[in-house]
Amino acid sequence: GALEPAISGEIMRLHHQKHHATYVAKYNKALEQLDAAVAKGDASAVVQLQGAIKFNGGGHVNHSIFWMNLKPISEGGGEPPHGKLGWAIDEDFGSFEALVKKMNAEGAALQGSGWVWLALDKEAKKLSVETTANQDPLVTKGASLVPLLGI
Repeated sequence: GALEPAISGEIMRLHHQKHHATYVAKYNKALEQLDAAVAKGDASAVVQLQGAIKFNGGGHVNHSIFWMNLKPISEGGGEPPHGKLGWAIDEDFGSFEALVKKMNAEGAALQGSGWVWLALDKEAKKLSVETTANQDPLVTKGASLVPLLGI
C-alpha cells in the first residue's frame, strides 16, 4: 500500500474493509432500530440501543478521523508538522519528538483497545494528548476537545 513501510497494506485493508465497514453497518442498523423504538414509544429499547450507538458511531467517527490524517511519504506523510501546528507542538510539548514519545507511552498504557488523540483544547487554548477506551470518541472526554490526530 501507499503507506508502507510505516503501515502495511494488509492492516489498512483490514481496518477499512472490515472494522470501519462493520462499525458503519452496525451504527446504521442501530439508528434504524432507534427510530422504530421511538415510534413505538419503547423506552426500554431506546436505552438498550445507546451502547451500540456509542460504540459503533464512535468507531465510525474515530476511523473517519484516522483516514483523514494519513498521507503517503511521497506526499509529505511522516514529516513533522510545520507552521502553526508545529509551533504549538513545540510550545506545549517541547518538541515533536517529545509529543511522539508521549503519544507512544499513552498508547502503551491503554488496557485493551482504544485510541490516543492529539487534541486542541479550545478552552485551555493548548494542545493535549488524551486517550479513550474502545471506540469512545474524543468528545466523551470533553466538549472543548477537538481531535487533530487519532491513532
